[in-house]
Amino acid sequence: MQNSQTFEYAIIRVVPRVEREEFFNVGVILFSKRNKFLGIKYDINKDKLKAFSTDVELEMLEDYLNAWKLICDGDPHGGKIGTFELSDRFRWLTACRSTIIQSSKTHPGLSNDPQKTLDEIFVNYVL
Repeated sequence: MQNSQTFEYAIIRVVPRVEREEFFNVGVILFSKRNKFLGIKYDINKDKLKAFSTDVELEMLEDYLNAWKLICDGDPHGGKIGTFELSDRFRWLTACRSTIIQSSKTHPGLSNDPQKTLDEIFVNYVL
């Protein structure tokens, strides 16, 4: 892959009942320092959510994931974290946490088109 740059990505998971540690994938977050790229893509499968838990509200999850997107985009509505450098935002979003929305460990790769790579990872691991 000539002209490829390194990137890191993590899979975004919904963990409806944290104490059970069961989850399903809903998105991907990808960071490429050299390309100055931080992107997120997500989609919550309503049927999977209902199979895991009837107590979790879809709108609440969408609001949380939208907040992640605002942070990725550096939008002022993303709060103070949205003003951090790209790498700091990525590290904050992919930090280990025990909440209903979590991310996998980060994984490295090479790409010359981070948006295309984000889309491909999303199709392979979420859809």
